[in-house]
Order: sequence, then C-alpha cells, then structure tokens
Amino acid sequence: MSPDDLAEDPIALSTDGAVTTLWLNRPAKRNAVTYEMWAELPDRLAQVAATSARVLIVRGVGGHFCAGADITGLGSRLADAGTPGGYREVNAAAEAALTNFPLPTIAVIEGNCIGGGWQIASACDLRIAQRGVLLGITPAKLGITYPTEAIRRTVALVGPSATKRLLYTAELIDGDEALRLGFLDDLVADGDLDDAVSALCRTLSERSLLTQLATKATVNALVDSDPNLAATVASFEKIATDSVDLAEGLASFAERRSAVFTWRPEST
Repeated sequence: MSPDDLAEDPIALSTDGAVTTLWLNRPAKRNAVTYEMWAELPDRLAQVAATSARVLIVRGVGGHFCAGADITGLGSRLADAGTPGGYREVNAAAEAALTNFPLPTIAVIEGNCIGGGWQIASACDLRIAQRGVLLGITPAKLGITYPTEAIRRTVALVGPSATKRLLYTAELIDGDEALRLGFLDDLVADGDLDDAVSALCRTLSERSLLTQLATKATVNALVDSDPNLAATVASFEKIATDSVDLAEGLASFAERRSAVFTWRPEST
C-alpha cells in the first residue's frame, strides 16, 4: 500500500508481508503531531502488536518525517507537566508505548525530523534517513522543557555534550552530522531509501525474534539502569533454553542452510 492509498486518519497503518508501517499522516502540516495523535498512538501500536507483523516502520507521509508538535493547536499545553490527562502525560504515554513496543522498530526519516519528530525517532530501535534531512531538538525556541525520557535516550545515542548542544542551541543538523553523532544508523542517497529499508526489514524478518527481543529488553534495561536487569536476562535465557528457535538454529547450522525461525512471544 502506498501513502496515496491511506485513509485520512492522521495515524494510519499499512502492511506489506511481515512489515507494518505506521504513517504520520498530516502532510499539509509536515506531520506535526497533535494531542489527539499522541493519545491515539498507544492503541495503534497495540493493534499492530496483536498481528503477525515482524517489523514496524514509523514514517511520515508527504516527504517529511515529522516537524514536531503542532504548536498552533497546543499552545501553552506544551508546558503542562503534572496535569492529569494533559499534553505532557499523554505525550509520555505515547513515547513509552513506542519505546516498549514488542517488535523491532525502524524510523524511516525524510525531510524534517524536529522536536517531537526527534522524540518519536529516538523511541524507535533503529533510524535510517535519506540525504537532505534536517534534524533538531528545538524547545529552546519556545521556552519550554523537553521530555525527560527523550533527553535520556538522546544522551544514550549521541552523548551528554552533543545532547546539551542540540538543546541549548536548537540548531538544525544535516544527515551527515546526525550520522556522525550516532543518532542515525544509516544515511542513504536520494532514491535509495525504499530499497535500503526493504533490505533491512528483510534481514530483520529472517533473524530470530527471540534474540531480537532479548537484545531489546537488555539494551533498554542497561540504558535505564534498571535494577531488574538480571531478572530480565534470566527470563529470556529460560525461554531460549527450550525454544524452537534454538533447535532450528542448531539444525540449520549443522545442515548448512538458512534458518527458518518461528518463535513468537505468544508461543511461550
């Protein structure tokens, strides 16, 4: 399904085989995110998690990833931390739902990726972009604070000093700088983005989901300094011991063939 085939829902879904794409779908506003979109995101992610998808792509319609929060529609609500049901609470819940989504996630970035767009991209596992992108974290232009969890993940990706520079200056950086800092995992030439994404999704879909989810849980726990890290690792070790993926991996190695992994979380 192409972006032209999507419904008018500002958060739309399309599926191609084992890959589901979640589209930010407000192209006239460069996919700026409204309160309603943040509120809808957890339910959309839960909808995908209940399917047989193996990889989730997050992408924007119309040549831009996301220009940030919809400032015109939100105004002072951008700074309502502590307000029950307020923008900050809903925003944090959406961010957490994407961070903890139980499949590999890829942000596919074109055009602008700014503010709330950076927040969404940083909540994904991997980030791939096309040359010509502009990225930045711009609350210093508005006089507001940036979400704590998004700052923490940015520090983990690019380091403390780069995080401070990006937030202090609100400067926009190009793809080469974002790649150098470590925010992007790959930067491809114009016209090559779809092929690069397809190749990455194909590779991810062929590998063991058990290994991927164990890795995701372990890395997130390490970044969070989670005191339950040992228990997390032990739980996945227990699953792996008798898993169909381990048996298939050993058999494929012995038989010198490609493995066909079938483990899914619901199978345990």
